Amino acid sequence: MKTLKDLFENQLKDLFSAESQLIKALPQVEKKANDSKLKEAFKSHLEETKGHKKRLEEICDALGISAKGETCKAMKGLIKETESFMDEADSKEVMDAGLIAEAQRVEHYEISGYGTAVRYAKELGYDDIASKLQKTLDEEYNADNKLDKLAESRLNEKAIS
Repeated sequence: MKTLKDLFENQLKDLFSAESQLIKALPQVEKKANDSKLKEAFKSHLEETKGHKKRLEEICDALGISAKGETCKAMKGLIKETESFMDEADSKEVMDAGLIAEAQRVEHYEISGYGTAVRYAKELGYDDIASKLQKTLDEEYNADNKLDKLAESRLNEKAIS
């Protein structure tokens, strides 16, 4: 990578890999969730994630590059940590509280990645692409906020007992 454009394209491929991995992982996370609202949040975010992946494909097509080719090692690690947690949780309440924590780690990673991609797109003069990436970034923030509300309103409290 020699230019900001090269770095930007690499970041897009990394995000595409992250979203692809997440699409495979979310159904298992949803199965492990016990609270109906938490299950619904994971199910809803799976559909959003599919949209994020499609949006990245459209962006890469517009740039004339393939979305494939990178493996997001960070997402791979976050998913592996989530799988380990799911094997270790001993109660439904702790499972739900822990799944929120794991999912928020993923959201924060994605927020960071999309925030950087938006900034790069703007700096490169790709205003339409920046707008599409901003839409995804906003959706990631919303997903994180939904998880916060679930944790604060009831699920963390249930795990205390």
